[in-house]
Amino acid sequence: MERITWDTPLGGFPGVGAARQRALAKLGLERAGDLLTFYPRRYEDRRTVWPIAQAPVGVDCCVAVTVTRPAVLSRIPGGRQIVRCTVSDDTAALELTFFNRPFAQKALRTGGRYILFGKIDLFGGRRQMVNPTVEDAARPKLAGTIVPCYPLTAGLSNGQVMAWVRLAVEGCLDQLAETLPDQVLAQAQLPGIQWACAQIHFPKDPAALEQARRRMAFEEFFYLTVGLGVLRKRRETHRGAPLTAGGRADFEPLLPFALTGAQRRVIDECAADLSGDVPMNRLVQGDVGSGKTAIAAFCLWRAAKSGAQGAMMAPTELLAHQHFETLRALLEPDHVAVALLTGSQTPAEKRAIKKALAAGDIQVVVGTHALLSQGVDFRDLALAVVDEQHRFGVNQRSALAAKGRHPHLLVLSATPIPRTLALILYGDLDVSILDQLPPGRTPVETYLVSEAYHPRLYKFVDKLVDQGRQVYIVCPAVDESEAAEGDPTLRSVTQYARHLAEAVFPHRRVAFVHGKLRPAEKEAVMAAFAAGEVQVLVSTTVIEVGVDVPNAALMVVENADRFGLSQLHQLRGRVGRGKHQSYCVLVSNNKNPETRARLKALCATTDGFAIAQADLDARGPGDFFGARQHGLPTLHPSSLWADVRLIQQAQQTAQALLETDPALTLPQHQLMWPRLRQLFAENPDVFN
Repeated sequence: MERITWDTPLGGFPGVGAARQRALAKLGLERAGDLLTFYPRRYEDRRTVWPIAQAPVGVDCCVAVTVTRPAVLSRIPGGRQIVRCTVSDDTAALELTFFNRPFAQKALRTGGRYILFGKIDLFGGRRQMVNPTVEDAARPKLAGTIVPCYPLTAGLSNGQVMAWVRLAVEGCLDQLAETLPDQVLAQAQLPGIQWACAQIHFPKDPAALEQARRRMAFEEFFYLTVGLGVLRKRRETHRGAPLTAGGRADFEPLLPFALTGAQRRVIDECAADLSGDVPMNRLVQGDVGSGKTAIAAFCLWRAAKSGAQGAMMAPTELLAHQHFETLRALLEPDHVAVALLTGSQTPAEKRAIKKALAAGDIQVVVGTHALLSQGVDFRDLALAVVDEQHRFGVNQRSALAAKGRHPHLLVLSATPIPRTLALILYGDLDVSILDQLPPGRTPVETYLVSEAYHPRLYKFVDKLVDQGRQVYIVCPAVDESEAAEGDPTLRSVTQYARHLAEAVFPHRRVAFVHGKLRPAEKEAVMAAFAAGEVQVLVSTTVIEVGVDVPNAALMVVENADRFGLSQLHQLRGRVGRGKHQSYCVLVSNNKNPETRARLKALCATTDGFAIAQADLDARGPGDFFGARQHGLPTLHPSSLWADVRLIQQAQQTAQALLETDPALTLPQHQLMWPRLRQLFAENPDVFN
């Protein structure tokens, strides 16, 4: 092929036909330059080749073997194919099993020498390996190296992506421009971008990889802090309408419960913000059930009492309905008109609500993205409330705010984050934390079990459903292909739901939901579950933020080791919302001591902030900087590997630079603008 440049289309790469081009586009990869910033999600250290007897159990490793017994292909129930083979070296024998990989029978010749990479497990004293990767021992390509593992989609293998990335690195690395100012590189002792990019993809050793990770993570947090700092500076120049009518003492009698001390503190913080002429930009962070809706209700009530309007935006129609019913019950007795606006309403209903909003007859409106649509105009929008920050991007927050003249903004998030990270993550918002739960909530009992407990677990599900309760079962994969790609032991929603409905609970109403369904399909299934028409709901983490179902009393998480602690805590928060004792069962066969300790930490506490800190200590900030979370830019290398000290260093360096050049007008800072717009790609015009 011709010389590769930054803009070379991936359709011109060897082996990339129309189908693979479409698969690459799903990952956001269309040209050679995109591959340079498509960072690995993890690495396999294949530098040590172990004798079988000394190889570590339960972790991925390389072993050099000889095939001592021919590979045999057979079929097992369900139409699946299985290849079994015995290999050995001078120290021990190893039994290999390949699921749905019939080609392994011909690939493994009796007497042939190979290097295998995979996880050795002990069953009845015998060493076994399932679906290892196989290389010819005479011509190994990956053994002896650190192998990058990339995010994949159906139709792509890691080997293919790795080969294309190598072509891009060799062809256009020299076109990757350095954007960090010289003084920042020197001050933070960072390597240059081209060296770091090469090492993040193909590290020569762990030390080089760590240096490259540090450089990339620092850069992302540095630019995040700079970008949010510029936005905050601009917002401070805006002037909004002070909302001064109505204090907490007038609001509390409207509530059917007593506020916690934390709720009173946060309401007072919001009241102080709302009284000023600089618009409020506040994040209220609180664990599941900590009472964030009461904070939103106070702010919306105060906007109405001050003669203005407030809008609350929720990520789904079901949540919007839920908030609407809650707010209407609280506020309408005090003569505040509350309305609901969603995409599924009839044209006549929408017209009536839009007309009343424009006239000022509706003081509080609750809705979904429909609130952002053209033709939704307010007489005087003075407050925007956004529920579940990480379901909305910066641009959607901006679009809602644009419906008024610099309205106050309140963001609610149920993702507990250690304060250190919250202050960095939400650099453009002030942070309030609800760290108390209302009295009388029964803690969810949490247990860690192996897959051997499934028969007992199914009986427990039956018992709870007989009592009239409902059950969530969460799986890490959507379908069989997604599960098989990475790990054949992964549970997938579609296959597991079918198995449960046909073989385990044929007498129950079982349904499933996942992110690949159309929004209307998801809403319909969730509505049926909320109405009690579905007894067992099998799902991906799409229900992590979902409708309140007080009758749901059991959360089962399959392959629980695949999830972060904070995510597991969010899932657990789906139950325990009613008067019934609720349970969360984590199912995992993972024997890794660190993994088991992590999962047991969740069983020991229901304090979301303690769990978030434990997750941060164990894994780094991955759970807090995941893709599209928190409405902030997607962070790549930092989402996996940054530590808090590095984040703080990046933040301090960025703040020092902004103090000397707050608008980034100096010549040496001009290269920063394209990088900022790229990081805030959801809404690059936010800086215009």
